[in-house]
Amino acid sequence: MEKIILGLPKGSLNNVNRGNTYQLFVDAGYEVRGYEPGKEENEITILNDPEIKGFLTRPQSAPVELNRQILDIAIIGEDWAREESVNVEGKLIRKVGDLDYGQTRLIVAVPNEDPYESLSDFFRANKDRKTPILCFTEYPNLTRQFFMENESYRELFGESKPLVQVRGLWDGDNEMVQIINSDGATEVYIAKGADLIVDNTQTGSSLRKAGLKILETIMESSAGLYAGPSCTQEKAEKAKIIFEQLFGAINARRYFDVKFNIANQRVDDVKDFLLSNEYCSDEPTVVVGSSFSQVNVLIPKNKFPEMLKGIKSFGASAIVRENVKQYVQ
Repeated sequence: MEKIILGLPKGSLNNVNRGNTYQLFVDAGYEVRGYEPGKEENEITILNDPEIKGFLTRPQSAPVELNRQILDIAIIGEDWAREESVNVEGKLIRKVGDLDYGQTRLIVAVPNEDPYESLSDFFRANKDRKTPILCFTEYPNLTRQFFMENESYRELFGESKPLVQVRGLWDGDNEMVQIINSDGATEVYIAKGADLIVDNTQTGSSLRKAGLKILETIMESSAGLYAGPSCTQEKAEKAKIIFEQLFGAINARRYFDVKFNIANQRVDDVKDFLLSNEYCSDEPTVVVGSSFSQVNVLIPKNKFPEMLKGIKSFGASAIVRENVKQYVQ
């Protein structure tokens, strides 16, 4: 088949302390070169899958590249996928599946000392001001949509669109509410005189450090595998396979692989115990020996302590617990 073109995220989604997409691919069984965190190259090679061609891409740019058919698939956050799709008729970008990492929230924030409790409070309190309301954000489309859906905004401004400035491009007819594109470090714009910001946050620590509080949450986001309009037929099937391998590695992180020995006369008791408490994925694997049998189970990590206590009460020995690299259901 023609190679499927994959966009791999630059930045926080390939940070060892947050997403580490590189390690996800390794855990999923891919041999990756040119994508090690901090050593990323523009072109990325998947050594053991010649049907994939990888390129490094900024999360903000990946949705555009998907829509323009420069990429077939890409790993991006849902926030960026929706930011690019707000003004697009129909759904050019589609989610192949959620990968359940890189969680973040897109929020509206103001200074801690501001008396507002909501965005509606903010608009009502500023209805008589003579100077424009200034909001800085990397998400001008989602921000404008969210403002225009706000009850107080509609009461004050009706269907008029906040003025959006992306560098030299201006759009919108409501000059009293202006949304200005930022290129990162958005929280600092409050100190420079902005009225509010819209930004993504994981823990809220950078907001607290900047003396800001959250007024509203626009959306919650996590990383996913997304496909563009060029991902059809064989490429679409390949995208599903890639997702299943990646999600298998994500899913595996929730489980332990546990092996232990048990006297043969206690095997049925232990099996009943494991099954009745759902301490295994399907059913235990039992390898029978002359006096002892080895039992193998795949167990959710949060159930391991109670399972351990239970099997020891049956006389289990030689208990070995290992991490799981991949679990495809």
